[in-house]
Amino acid sequence: MEQRRKVALITGSAKGLGKMTAIRLAEQGCDIIVNYVRSEREAAELCQHIQRIGVRCIAVQGDAASYDDMKRLVEKAVEAFGTVDILINNAGPFVRERRLFSEYRPDEIQYLMQGNLVGVMYLDQLVIPLMRKSGWGRIIHFGFGHAAESRGWPHRAVYAAAKVGLVSFTKTLAVEEAANGITVNMICPGDIKGANKEKTIAEAEHLTDEESPRGRPGTGEDIARVIAFLCEERSDFITGNIMDVSGGLDPIRAIIGSK
Repeated sequence: MEQRRKVALITGSAKGLGKMTAIRLAEQGCDIIVNYVRSEREAAELCQHIQRIGVRCIAVQGDAASYDDMKRLVEKAVEAFGTVDILINNAGPFVRERRLFSEYRPDEIQYLMQGNLVGVMYLDQLVIPLMRKSGWGRIIHFGFGHAAESRGWPHRAVYAAAKVGLVSFTKTLAVEEAANGITVNMICPGDIKGANKEKTIAEAEHLTDEESPRGRPGTGEDIARVIAFLCEERSDFITGNIMDVSGGLDPIRAIIGSK
């Protein structure tokens, strides 16, 4: 009897790191749910690419900050594939403009906390019963470099607070769900910029990044390959970990040291 393919749901996966993760997991034989907020065209193109790999794929619109959207996302996934085995919480709003905490509006604080912490909790809670039913699951959260140290991040106060809260939640959920065959880990990408988010290591290994201790820029493949490893069948002994994938870069300390 042919074994059922694992089903992977990746939020914010029409572009960037989420896209590279979706492709990597598809190449490992997973059926894929692509999620997007506004990038409908990119999501459709990615679905076509993934289907050419030889697995199934659907694209579902939804904002990670909205409980109703995430509930509908999971319902669509179950309708199409029957379950969710792998959940990659890649999506999370980020304000690029550097601002003091006192300059944030209340609605911005609410949205950042909702999208980066509360919404992740909602989505995890929606998929855990499905994973418990099959006795197997993989949940990945996204943080930032050195998030596990709970250091301050000037001009990123709300985003950092949400992600540091997610560190504790990752460790707690990992312990609570270990007996159910579900692992929970956090990936903390380095400063992967622009087009590099969709590059392979081969495309970047000969480029120079003077800010990186490794000497080259980070890529989407650097992140996707670690996630893919954590989602393997025999990676069940790795849970509750906060993993920096940064080439040795410490962006917060660099910012503080430049003041």
